[in-house]
Amino acid sequence: MNNPKNPITQLFGIRYPIIQGGMIWHSGWRLASAVSNCGGLGLLGAGSMYPDILRENIQKCKKATDKPFGVNVPMLYPNLEEIIQIILEEGVKIVFTSAGNPKTYTETLKKEGLKVAHAVSSTKFALKCEEAGVDAIVAEGFEAGGHNGRDETTTLCLIPNVRRNVSTPLIAAGGIATGAQMKAVMMLGADAVQIGSRFAATDEASAHDNWKQKITEIGEGDTFLTLKELAPVRLVKNQFFSELEEIYNSGRNAEILREKLGRARAKRGMFEGDLENGELEIGQVSALIDEILPVEKVFENLLREFRETEDISI
Repeated sequence: MNNPKNPITQLFGIRYPIIQGGMIWHSGWRLASAVSNCGGLGLLGAGSMYPDILRENIQKCKKATDKPFGVNVPMLYPNLEEIIQIILEEGVKIVFTSAGNPKTYTETLKKEGLKVAHAVSSTKFALKCEEAGVDAIVAEGFEAGGHNGRDETTTLCLIPNVRRNVSTPLIAAGGIATGAQMKAVMMLGADAVQIGSRFAATDEASAHDNWKQKITEIGEGDTFLTLKELAPVRLVKNQFFSELEEIYNSGRNAEILREKLGRARAKRGMFEGDLENGELEIGQVSALIDEILPVEKVFENLLREFRETEDISI
């Protein structure tokens, strides 16, 4: 696991090839710094932060860890230029971008000496990342929570296909919460993993306690990928989800869906703890998450499971 020749650990200057997903309403400075202090790469989730809040979180993260950390920037949110400027002003060294064209900011950020990774859901867009000159590619399968790809390609199929088409360091995401799953995707060609849902149910995540507890109760089939007309997202089935289904049953009207979604639905659900009327984003792997743990214990479990998983002979 602690391989000094691993391209991702070398690239980011971290001990283990484990990246924490920059999840909206979860990934504040406490979570990011805890992950970095454990030897992984913590990411602040800029998608749910106003520019001044992002600056505050960067400054607090720098005080809480002397290890590398980064910022995740979904390019579908407003204030994008201001967010990039804050990242540069505060001296952040690593940026993960998603939900947009990798060419938009890669060259600008790399000229300033930053390392850039971009998240995609298909081999087609992985090739575009390589053309754009990113330092690493995050290939995220259909199992993932939050904003997702429209193609519904699973991680098991996506990773080997991306690997045989690109030479850029590759990070697997989607459906990974255990050391055995981590080993599986690395055997398929990934150099590292990005983990979201498992870190969402940690003491250090900034989400509401009601939501963290709900994550531990989710079973198979309790999440569904929806809102493809706007931006595909995997949601827990609750009252809000049922209201979306009613709109679908009466016709796929993107404008009505956008009105129902509103700007504060995700905050209402995951940050304020309204489990029925809020938007609850989580991956399918939540069915394997049974308890809220400190980040240090999550790392301990991941590393132990990775080492204990034996290669199978037939």
